[in-house]
Amino acid sequence: MLTALNIVLLVIFVICSVLLTLVVLMQRPRSEGLGAAFGGGMTDSLFGAGTTDVLTKITIWFAGLFFACTLALALLNAKINSASDIANKLKARAAAEQTTEQPAAEAETPAKAN
Repeated sequence: MLTALNIVLLVIFVICSVLLTLVVLMQRPRSEGLGAAFGGGMTDSLFGAGTTDVLTKITIWFAGLFFACTLALALLNAKINSASDIANKLKARAAAEQTTEQPAAEAETPAKAN
């Protein structure tokens, strides 16, 4: 269950990252730098006169989703790693208990034969 959620969050994270990058590149900077290279006038015709307001709001939403996905992925991976660490420690403890019990059992059998 945790790995399926991890994959879903990772896909959302990648899509959000790409869309956030595109929205940021579409915004018109103060100095008309990189935004003009990608057709700054095109956004005016697509979204109308209030382009900067729309793009700013979209950027804020994508940034919030980006940070939420980042936090969720970090917590989920930490939980998965701690669960596997606990499982490994339990396996090591069980193996150590088996090795300590075997010599004691072997020592008892010759004593009973005598």
